[in-house]
Amino acid sequence: MANRTLRAQRLVALFLLGCLLFSYPLLALFDSPQRLFGIPLLFAYLFAAWALLILLMMLVVEGSRR
Repeated sequence: MANRTLRAQRLVALFLLGCLLFSYPLLALFDSPQRLFGIPLLFAYLFAAWALLILLMMLVVEGSRR
C-alpha cells in the first residue's frame, strides 16, 4: 500500500515538473532564432522536455513493479 502511495506522489511531482517545463517563462527563454543541429531551439527544447518526462514516468511506473 505504501508503495502505491509513493508512486502516486512521484507521478504528481512529475506532473508539476511538466507544468513547470512547459510554462511561459521557460518557453520564452528558448524562443530565439538560434538553431541546434538545424532545428529551432524552441522545438529542440520541447522535444527534449517531452522525452525527459516520458522517460521519468517510465522509470516511476516500471520501477514500482519490482
